[in-house]
Amino acid sequence: MYYEQDFLKKFKKYERQTEDRIALGIEQNRKGWGEFTVVGENGIPVEGAKISVCQTSHEFKYGCNLFMLDELETEEKNRLYKEYVKEIANMVTLPFYWNATEPEEGKTRYAKDSPKMYRRPAIDLCMEFCEENGIEPREHGLAYPYFFPKWLHNAPEKEIKKHYEKRCKEISERYADKINCIEVVNEMFWPKDRLFKFYSDKDFVEWCFKMADRYFPYNKLAINESIKVWEDGKMKVAYFEMIRNLINNGTRVDSVGLHYHMFFKEENAIKDTAKYYDPQNLWDTMDWYARLGRPLQISEVTIPAYSEHPESEKLQAELLRRVCRIWFAHPAVEQIIYWNLVDGYAHGARPGDMTKGENVYYGGLLRFDMTPKPAFYVFKNLFEKEWHTEECTFTDSDGYALFKGFYGDYTVKVEFGGKVSEHNIKLSKELFNKYKIQL
Repeated sequence: MYYEQDFLKKFKKYERQTEDRIALGIEQNRKGWGEFTVVGENGIPVEGAKISVCQTSHEFKYGCNLFMLDELETEEKNRLYKEYVKEIANMVTLPFYWNATEPEEGKTRYAKDSPKMYRRPAIDLCMEFCEENGIEPREHGLAYPYFFPKWLHNAPEKEIKKHYEKRCKEISERYADKINCIEVVNEMFWPKDRLFKFYSDKDFVEWCFKMADRYFPYNKLAINESIKVWEDGKMKVAYFEMIRNLINNGTRVDSVGLHYHMFFKEENAIKDTAKYYDPQNLWDTMDWYARLGRPLQISEVTIPAYSEHPESEKLQAELLRRVCRIWFAHPAVEQIIYWNLVDGYAHGARPGDMTKGENVYYGGLLRFDMTPKPAFYVFKNLFEKEWHTEECTFTDSDGYALFKGFYGDYTVKVEFGGKVSEHNIKLSKELFNKYKIQL
């Protein structure tokens, strides 16, 4: 077990500066003013009307992946999984990996009744869950070298491009009007021996974005990359330069994805991860990529606990709380997506085998038995309690009232003279946020 006093040293060193920037950033970047004018049936302003506002959702996106939807071994686990997702998500990532959506040439797995594949629920099943629960789906991985379909290995470039365009067309026809964010490429900086020849082409990323722009002209197009983007070094510069060159060449890149998987061995955790948890590095890295003029997506987050020991789980929760507050305060960040919700079902291991693959990190927000860990409540409470607005105000002699709240959707109740009316409004960075209410 790694020790809290050592691991949180960087946070404590910069605590005053960090807390100051967080408080200022949240007030400036995540909240805004809403204005009401209340009038009677005759159009005359109503003084003394009571206005109660209650936030029901966030404009900021947060959630997890949906890779275990109806994939667990019992109906009760599947039921709990859905309930917990609904508790902590207004956005979920869907598994559009090419080798999962088209494992055999021409045989796609989009339909709800598609053959089962572990950690790869059928996309239509995921879409149904999202639509029923008001959760925004996020597409993950139009092009991803690590999950390239075997039937296209070593195929000529012309053949690969033909099938890739067909893939874009099929996904667009089925989902372009249902999914706002399309992640075009993911993890393009694999070592050369892990790449297929086609993916080594320096123009490949640009070509993928041009193709995506053709088939998803009204969707947000995102790029995504691994944990190394938080390091000062070649990777950080290379990713920045790749995106800047794409933009300068007229390629549409709408959002920049940054992974945050802390997949480091426990015995080396303090040494290997100190720089990633360093608040100064977190601020500097986000400032660095914000220079591109595009929103940032904290797209894949894993904070390990390494065991079910209470102190380890407590530290996981505290680290998650600290990094989320920094990300939420930064003006460029538009989403935080935690990765695996449940321990024991991560990549590279059999379900429940905590000795192999990514299971060894115990990085979920729930234990294998589906009981919530402290980190689950931290993530949930940040968005439901700490970053939540409920307020009561009264109109003045001009029928005017003002409130400040987190950007998102609200229910509004207006009471005056025995009359009560209820309304739904949106408080947004993109709107004037002025509402006229007639009693």
